Amino acid sequence: MAQISHDFEHAAIKALGNKQLRTNFRRVMTGLINKRAALFPDPDELQALRARGAAIKDRALAKLPDLLVQLEQNLIANGFHVHWAESVDEGNKIILDILRKANARTIIKGKSMVSEEMHFNHFLEENGVQALESDLGEYIIQLAGEGPSHIVMPAIHKNKDEIGRLFQEKIAGQPYTEDPDELTDAARRVLRQLFANADCGFSGVNFAAADTGSLVLMSNEGNGRMSTHLPSMHIALMGVEKVIERLEDVAPLISLACRSATGQAITTYVNIISGPRRGNEKDGPKEVHLVLLDNGRTKIYNDPELRQGLRCIRCAACMNHCPVYTRIGGHAYQYTYPGPIGEILNPQMQGIEKAGDVLHASSLCGRCSEVCPVKIPLAELIVRLRREAIRPAGTAVKGGGSRNSSVENVVWFGWKTMYASPLLYRWGTWWLRKIGNLLPSGIPLLKQWTSVRSKPQFASRSIYDLARERGIRDE
Repeated sequence: MAQISHDFEHAAIKALGNKQLRTNFRRVMTGLINKRAALFPDPDELQALRARGAAIKDRALAKLPDLLVQLEQNLIANGFHVHWAESVDEGNKIILDILRKANARTIIKGKSMVSEEMHFNHFLEENGVQALESDLGEYIIQLAGEGPSHIVMPAIHKNKDEIGRLFQEKIAGQPYTEDPDELTDAARRVLRQLFANADCGFSGVNFAAADTGSLVLMSNEGNGRMSTHLPSMHIALMGVEKVIERLEDVAPLISLACRSATGQAITTYVNIISGPRRGNEKDGPKEVHLVLLDNGRTKIYNDPELRQGLRCIRCAACMNHCPVYTRIGGHAYQYTYPGPIGEILNPQMQGIEKAGDVLHASSLCGRCSEVCPVKIPLAELIVRLRREAIRPAGTAVKGGGSRNSSVENVVWFGWKTMYASPLLYRWGTWWLRKIGNLLPSGIPLLKQWTSVRSKPQFASRSIYDLARERGIRDE
């Protein structure tokens, strides 16, 4: 994978200049928005289902420590091996140790955004293990050496022509074609050999039911089922916030996730995994491991307001409707999670000092909050994190205060002082009317603003002058 610079501003400008990228996103996003709307024709039913989904997740988060203990106990009783990882490095090491003990050299992977947090494929490659993505979108971007640009449709930024040329270059003997069926068949030919011969299958987890010790996986292509059933060993990876209290809570969450993500009533495959192959069963892995990753989630959990972000069920509805994301795509965000959900997760996981730029990749229009199926107040949380970015260090958020600017503090102090005094306000605005329009656009205080906007123009006369002319008293 190419080295990432983590310069959001320049990455966004570059993306805006890519006409093909913008065309690809505009076409796909319009279709997703329309499909979602068609699957929620009754607004009352939608709001009731959103409220139920939020309540299920809030109930699970309120009991999270106890539910994680219950989940572990029931998983072990079902024959799972359970592992806990506080950090990305610890998670990678745990999985590598499992693979080495089993002498496993090849992995066939289902989709997992948590593995993207860990840069898992790159880590395995450095340690002599081959990991091949089995999800078609993930397979495409793996061939391209890229990360996902969307959490549900990783290759959404590429059109048929780009994929056809990529397959021609990367798959031996593959001729150029734009036909989707032929491209899918080409990927299938490669992947089928790995399904049958891989030493280990790997997957993410959509939900984990504490009461039954079950893992729930959703997919449309069947690759998830192949990855978790054919190899003799299955390793599942999930963030600790994915646990829910009861298996019966899965149904409404699936209904929300599928309709919100792709405009489907339900995905083609829903797998519930409750342990390894039993003695009288003919298929399934003989050994199943679950790795539970924290990676900053506990710190998020400890803040009652920011905890709401952990409700996320990874449907991507927020980014599908975001006017910023749909114009710059996912790669401009440069961390695991793009779009509005990424704007609240990345700064907290990576630290505001590293990922704080993405907090301003929002117009705060509120569409993300309106469409979120579990009612995460995304716009409010973005504003909260913007405040944390400039507060003194030592706040509850990693890197809090790192974006504090002495120049900005002086400007806002001056603004507050001027607006608190009628005399200073009139004196200051009088001078701005006289000299404001003469200020060149290139001065430091205006340069960044005017690089993408017109310079503000000050009126020659104040509203007070105009009011006096009309006989309106100044009281």
